[in-house]
Order: sequence, then C-alpha cells, then structure tokens
Amino acid sequence: MKKQFLFASLFLIKVALGTNHVQAQNSESVTAAVSINLADVISMDVGTAAPEGSVNFNYANSADYNSAKNVTVPNSLVIISSKNFDVKVKSEGANFVSGSNAIPVDVLKVKAVSGGTLMGTMNEVTLSTADQVLVSNAALGHRQSLNIAYSISAEKASNVLLGKPKGTYVQKVIYTATAL
Repeated sequence: MKKQFLFASLFLIKVALGTNHVQAQNSESVTAAVSINLADVISMDVGTAAPEGSVNFNYANSADYNSAKNVTVPNSLVIISSKNFDVKVKSEGANFVSGSNAIPVDVLKVKAVSGGTLMGTMNEVTLSTADQVLVSNAALGHRQSLNIAYSISAEKASNVLLGKPKGTYVQKVIYTATAL
C-alpha cells in the first residue's frame, strides 16, 4: 500500500510541476460512405407528338391536288436522355387506310426542323415501315424539344392522291429514341 501511495504521490507531483501534459478531447470524427447510383434513362413525352395526336392534310379542291402541302408541328417530341441518342421514325403499316382503300405511306415526307431545343443532325425521310434516322447523334439533355415538319409534294398529290375514293386515310407514325 505504501508503494501505491508513493507512485500516486509522484504522479501528482509531476502533473503539478508540468512535466506531464494531459490533453482533453474537444472533437471526434467519423466517416460515412454516400452513394449516388445512376441509371441511363431515355424517355419521350408521347403527349406532344401532335395536337390531339393527329396531323391533318386536307384536299378539298383542285388547287389542293396541284400544290405541295406542309404541316409543321412545333415541339412535336420532348425527350429526356442521359446519353446522346438517335430519333427514328417509321409507319406502323405500309398504307394510309380508309376502309378497304389504301394510299402508300411513301407519299409522306417527315423532316426534323430547327427551332426546338434538341441539337443533332436533322434529316428528312420518306415514310416507310422501316426505322429511319430522323435525328442522329442528338445531345443528351433534359426536356429537349423537336419540331417536325410533314409534307406531301404536289407531284405525289396529283399522281397518287388524285382519283382515290374520298375519305379519311389514317396510319400511325412511330417515333423511337435510342441511346447511343
């Protein structure tokens, strides 16, 4: 016991004289791992392809069959993509159909036109059932809009449409955005 008392006394004397520095802890730190998991995304706003989902060409008189017709739909498509992408277009079937009557889809040209916010190589294609690149290497981005122009030439109107039975001929046009 005397030995313990002696060691304790020497320790207290050293502390009092400053030969031993005692440090207090004012802070402590820990680390945590934070993860951000990203997935590639690509989406197209299907509600913007055309007002009320349709593009209309009207042929009511002889002048209509002798002139080109153009319909441009601003902000036709709105696309979000985390990578560069292509926009492709095709028709669901080979013909515009009205009952048992048909008009080949190649009467219609589809063209990506400037004016929207989407950037890439803009193309014009003759509609067919095969996927065709309407916009190539479009830049990634959020809510990019694409303007699309539809046209029927005067030649197609007079050589293909003229003489067909009256009616409303319909065909679905399909747009696909594909990440590169």
